[in-house]
Parts: sequence; structure tokens; C-alpha cells
Amino acid sequence: MNIASHFRVKPASAMSLGRFDTDATPGVKDKAAALNQLSRDVERLAELQYTLFAENRRSVLIVLQAMDAAGKDGVVRHVLTGLNPQGCHVTSFKVPSGEEQSHDFLWRIHKQAPARGMIGVFNRSHYEDVLVVRVHHLVPEPIWKARYDHINAFEKMLVDSGTTICKFFLHVGRKEQLKRLATRLDDPARNWKVAEADFTERGYWKDYVKAYEEVLERCSTPWAPWHVIPADHKWYRNYAVSEVLRQTLESMDLRLPKPAVDITALKKKYG
Repeated sequence: MNIASHFRVKPASAMSLGRFDTDATPGVKDKAAALNQLSRDVERLAELQYTLFAENRRSVLIVLQAMDAAGKDGVVRHVLTGLNPQGCHVTSFKVPSGEEQSHDFLWRIHKQAPARGMIGVFNRSHYEDVLVVRVHHLVPEPIWKARYDHINAFEKMLVDSGTTICKFFLHVGRKEQLKRLATRLDDPARNWKVAEADFTERGYWKDYVKAYEEVLERCSTPWAPWHVIPADHKWYRNYAVSEVLRQTLESMDLRLPKPAVDITALKKKYG
């Protein structure tokens, strides 16, 4: 199974997240097989990153969006663990600062876009400005509605400049989310992450679903597609994301550059 094409959202397709099974595990026999493939993908991604860095002509941007506790941090930790930190930069976008609010909503995003040869990871992203902003009525509707076109144009500009964009919506079920949040309360290693808003935001679940559906409908484009990843099983979520990333980077046909010096002459002189 081509995992990338299986989970890719077709441009302008009607979207209902209720049709997507958050508990699904297609394309793999069992957990052991998925973890085995994940291990191979982690090694392959390290090889591909090395070539991307050496080629120094293009970049990759990974966008992670999800409800709370769906596993954005887990993907970074388990899927991108083999990448060289010198060639990878993770940005976690929080509530905009005063300076950021004084600019257009994409100003802080563009500054973090990956340079040539780099892999950039957005843990949350510019899509918060058509998600939380919409759900909590932080700006007037005409403003956030115009942002879909702004986002598509922004991403097209990045792609035209040599950036490959791979976007993931980690789709966790409401019951599974509550289970994970409740587990954090009893875990001293993780309860520092807990905020009351994690639970109160669940009251806006239907509003967030509607907001995400419109994001997926309007912003899954031929140049920057969205992938809806079942996230109830952490092992499958990691496997699926790693497969999409591996297939995406392999499709870029990355090539090591030719030596800048005469290798034969250097071998004769120093070999």
C-alpha cells in the first residue's frame, strides 16, 4: 500500500472527519511489523536528510496539526529521532507575542520557514489562525475566512522557491483523547504539561472538527497536500507518518552534488 496516497486529502474534496476511523491501521499486519518498518524508515530518513543537506538546493517543511494529546510531540520524538539536529529545526508556535500580533499573521511563520538543505518542522502552525482564532472568535469572520487563500498562496510561494511541504492532521478520537489527558494527571513525568484548558477545550470539540474540515477542504492543494493520519494507536501514527515522509523525500530524487575538486588528482597527490 502506498501510505502517502492512501491518507492524502484530494484537493477541493468534501470533507467529513466522521468518515475517518481514528482506530484504523491499514497497510500493516500488526504492531510488530509497523515498529520494524518504522525503524527502517528512521534510518532511511537520516540518509535522505544527509543528501538533502549536501544537495543544498531544496528544503522540506513538515506541518503537524491535531487536537490536544494526539501526538505531535510523539511524532517529533519517534519519527524524526534519527535526523541530524544541524539539518533540522523544530518550531512550536505558541500564542502570538505583542510584536507578532503587530504584524500580519504569516510574519512569524515565514521567519521559521526552512532554508535550503534544511528540514523544518512546525508543531502547530499558521493554521492556528483559522482554527483557534475561528473557534474562539478572536478576529471577525471576514478576516479569518480570507486567510485560506492567503495560506494557499503562501505555501505555493514556498513550493515555487524549492520547499516540499508535507502536512499531517493527526486524527485522534474524542474518547482516546480523554484517556490520554487523564493518564497525564497521574504521571509525574508528564503532568507538568497539563493545563485546565486541555480539558475545557474539549467543550469546543464539534467546533474544532468543523474548523479542521474546512482547513482540509480548502487547503489541501496539489502543491501542499494534507494527510489525515489515524492517531488512536501511537505506534500506527508514527509508522504512517514515517512512511509518508520517506515516500515523499524519495520522490524528490535527491542527488549528492559532484565534488568541487579533482578527486583523481588529490588521490595521486595524497592517496
